Amino acid sequence: MKKIILFIVFIFFLNSFGYGQKNNTSSYQTIDLKQELEKAGTDTSRALIWAGLSYEYAYSDFDSSLLYAEKALKLSEKIDFARGKANALIGFGNLYLRQGNYPEALQYAFKALELSEKFHFKREKAISLLELGYTYQDLSDYTLSLAFSLKARALFKGNSWGGYNVENEIAITNTYMATNKKDSALLCMQNLYNDTQNKKTLAIILEVLGNIHTSLGNYTTAKEYLQRAISIDTKDNDLYSLIWANNSTAKLYKALNQPDSTIYYAIKGQTLAENIQLNEGILINSLLLATEFETRDVAKALYYRKIYEAMYIKMYGQDKIIALQKTLAEQQERERQATENIKANEIRLKQFGFTGGVAILLLAALLLYRNNRLKQKANKVLEKTLRDLKDTQSQLIQSEKMASLGELTAGIAHEIQNPLNFVNNFSEVNTELIEELKCEKLKVNNERDEQLENELLNDIAENSKKINHHGKRAEAIVKGMLQHSRTSSRQKELTSINALADEYLRLSYHGLRAKDKSFNVVLQTDFDESIGNINIIPQDIGRVLLNLYNNAFYAVNEKQKAESLKPKAEGNTYEPVVTVTTQRTGAPLGDGGKVLISVKDNGNGIPQKIVDKIFQPFFTTKPTGQGTGLGLSLCYDIIKAHGGEIKVETKEGERTVFIMQLPI
Repeated sequence: MKKIILFIVFIFFLNSFGYGQKNNTSSYQTIDLKQELEKAGTDTSRALIWAGLSYEYAYSDFDSSLLYAEKALKLSEKIDFARGKANALIGFGNLYLRQGNYPEALQYAFKALELSEKFHFKREKAISLLELGYTYQDLSDYTLSLAFSLKARALFKGNSWGGYNVENEIAITNTYMATNKKDSALLCMQNLYNDTQNKKTLAIILEVLGNIHTSLGNYTTAKEYLQRAISIDTKDNDLYSLIWANNSTAKLYKALNQPDSTIYYAIKGQTLAENIQLNEGILINSLLLATEFETRDVAKALYYRKIYEAMYIKMYGQDKIIALQKTLAEQQERERQATENIKANEIRLKQFGFTGGVAILLLAALLLYRNNRLKQKANKVLEKTLRDLKDTQSQLIQSEKMASLGELTAGIAHEIQNPLNFVNNFSEVNTELIEELKCEKLKVNNERDEQLENELLNDIAENSKKINHHGKRAEAIVKGMLQHSRTSSRQKELTSINALADEYLRLSYHGLRAKDKSFNVVLQTDFDESIGNINIIPQDIGRVLLNLYNNAFYAVNEKQKAESLKPKAEGNTYEPVVTVTTQRTGAPLGDGGKVLISVKDNGNGIPQKIVDKIFQPFFTTKPTGQGTGLGLSLCYDIIKAHGGEIKVETKEGERTVFIMQLPI
């Protein structure tokens, strides 16, 4: 009983210091924990203090942090202390997450979650879910990241537990930003900002708010938030907050096209990240510096590019992919082993039943019933796992589809405004004509002008036809949007490929123009009118076209930005051009005919060393948060499902052409 009371008091002691905060690296807490370690009277207290020290050293001394986590885990296992073991596992997961070692981070976080659920540790379960949310966010799996973070939010409700609830809200905000839900991200952070009283927490909230306003183009507001984040006294701030505040400030000045300030803050963030070995901070700042120095100092650009590439390989290299695959394979093997053990138990029980008496048969029946229950539970777990994997896959594909729908929104708004203007204008004219006709009708017979009345009626009829025409046009645009957003019915329809290609080209272009008014591109089309209608699933082929158009516009936009940075003396004559052509080949009638659809841009092209990888799932050349790596993979699957082919022709620095071939 005495040990239990001491343990409860110790838990409250740790919580009162904000034990285990991700952003907490202040030295006075480390000293206090070391003093408490010397006074600790029980092994349970020592295990928890070691776990706490692992958190405290995570940003300043990786080796010491790892040592304390190992001590906490070994002692907890020795004395069979489940809560201490859960905290040690969380410490390991948190430590490897900060180092960008995602396979290890996932493994320890899942172990901590399993243990916390088994013993109903609400606090440890919430923190494990938080770590899983951050890990999947860094792996660009925003569907799973948001799912884990929302589960954690439900547990944190009413419990701060040393500031972890704030971290979880920041994880949710980052996911909203990555999926272009900027309004949701701003609302989430604004609520936190209004409620917080803690200066350390305030620093990281100000940084995130600044980053959001930069992305929204509110540069003055963004600058105010970021300067406040940096200016908070260091005793109330920490290196983690300062790294991201400097990085976000650098990105702000990059958006303002002020390269000197961009480099200044990026170097500050890079130096701080190197001091505490924060791999993600090193990765992001080195890439930013390499990009900025490309047109200023080639040697420095190469220096930072090498740092970036080395860190990228360390965090996302082939060995990490193999490790992730190995982790999943080990999990599958454990499930298979459990199933085989159940089957082996059933066989042994049957053999035992034939050789025993009535009492033994009754006992065997009881054990068989128990094993059947275990088998049913195992099967349910396995079925649930498979369902979850399928659901996750479906959600991921649906997220990609909805992301492309978001790209369409601005273009659709532009397209639908035109027919709506016609409807409104002709409706107003009809109202005036009807009023004029009523006035004419009120006159006495000898004063009425029948010719005028007939003309008014004819004008009203003509206007009504135009209202109907433009209303149907708006209806067609909305119908196309709904077809794009809903899950495909897998039913093919006779569709004009020329009209489909032209419609999505305009919608994609207007969508980009809505986000960047300065962007202009020459659109060229050459449609083969002999094609007619072909049998396709229009919403699926529409998604393929939209993805290829978005990639083409992205490529020429990036090249135009790069060309604009060159000195005027070199002559900046680059003009972005995107060309779409359709052509019928093969037999003119009947079977054997094919349609070729090509999308060409004069952007920077694709390096030959990665051409073979572009159709692989999750492979992307876009910066983190701007691409999922699923677009071209889904395009490839859709075209194959239609019995066609898709290929790419490219010349680095000059052009890229995607060619789709569909059977008629």
